[in-house]
Amino acid sequence: MHGTVIRTTGNWYVVRTDDGRTLECKVKGNFRLRGIRSTNPVAVGDRVTVDLESSPAKKAVPLPQTAYITEIDDRRNYIVRKASNLSKQSHILAANVDQAVLVVTVARPETSTTFIDRFLASAEAYRVPVLLCFNKADDLDEENRERADYLLSVYRGIGYGCHLVSALTGAGMEELLADLRDRTSLLAGHSGVGKSTLLNRLVPDAHARTAGISEAHGTGMHTTTYSELFDLPDGGALIDIPGIKGFGTFNMEPEEVGHFFRDIFDIARDCRFGNCTHTHEPGCAVLDALAQHRLAPTRYSSYLSMLEDKDEDRYRPAF
Repeated sequence: MHGTVIRTTGNWYVVRTDDGRTLECKVKGNFRLRGIRSTNPVAVGDRVTVDLESSPAKKAVPLPQTAYITEIDDRRNYIVRKASNLSKQSHILAANVDQAVLVVTVARPETSTTFIDRFLASAEAYRVPVLLCFNKADDLDEENRERADYLLSVYRGIGYGCHLVSALTGAGMEELLADLRDRTSLLAGHSGVGKSTLLNRLVPDAHARTAGISEAHGTGMHTTTYSELFDLPDGGALIDIPGIKGFGTFNMEPEEVGHFFRDIFDIARDCRFGNCTHTHEPGCAVLDALAQHRLAPTRYSSYLSMLEDKDEDRYRPAF
């Protein structure tokens, strides 16, 4: 039978079958040996084949059936990050999504532009559209509101959809919901950005656990411990994943990095050399745009940081 993976918890996977059943499944032992270089060969959103193995008929009291995932359908798309424990493996965040929603905050905690840009570049590489959701609009002083307005201007100028919302008060939620309706969306972000509060606002029966901000470090405390798909009341679904501390890019060569920065890629068409790295070459249109304030310095800094990713220990914190 066929179904969709709606939850992953360690070695168990919950599959909603096409005939409406919900099954707890394991993965066949040899399934992991097929060269899938990922810490989680099965991810939420995967379409899978499930086999049921029954207990022998001679048993007086039949034992429960055991369900096994035996095949994964070809993925329409997926989004990955570098695994936190094995540098040469990936960790699949979700599969078969229509878009990703990256929840960020300007303060308490601050989401760095490097993290945002790394996520955006990886999503571009795997052909996953992204919406940026700036949360905690109710908690912005004048300085942070100016910072939020600046970032909104930068990313909207590049072509990314952006929303300024408050999951606590509900401000901006109708506009966000309109972009989520009838789509399957990955919900990602640092711990502490209000992802669980946002989920509870959008899916009232999700009952996601929330927590405050660490006063010592100004960072969020983990509340989501596994990935799960939630149906939106008016159509569509959200895939909630544990908070991400760092975003190491996976399988991306230095000469490819600029292709996944929309603004840099567009400007680079006018570079003198086709293989320009945008770091020192004469006639570099990207460096000219930076000097003329036509390219945001934060975007260029993020680009440089990704060029340095050959150092395997950079940007590798765990979930």
